[in-house]
Amino acid sequence: MEFVKGLVVRSKAGHDKGRFYAVLSATADTALVCDGSRRTLANPKRKKLIHLSPTKTVIPNHIMKTNREIYQFLQPFGCK
Repeated sequence: MEFVKGLVVRSKAGHDKGRFYAVLSATADTALVCDGSRRTLANPKRKKLIHLSPTKTVIPNHIMKTNREIYQFLQPFGCK
């Protein structure tokens, strides 16, 4: 699956294992992700793609504008 802006992903490895994030941008081997609370738009986390499990959900671009909107969208996924 291609990692595109707004894709909801789950972390498979690291101290944040099991957390859900939204992809901000992706390169060939890494992605910048945020969750709206611990990792904000101003301070995204860089994760290797092999450590991310994609879901079938993509957040619309009009929701990806603020941390609050991203956080509220990720709540049904069990975001802490």
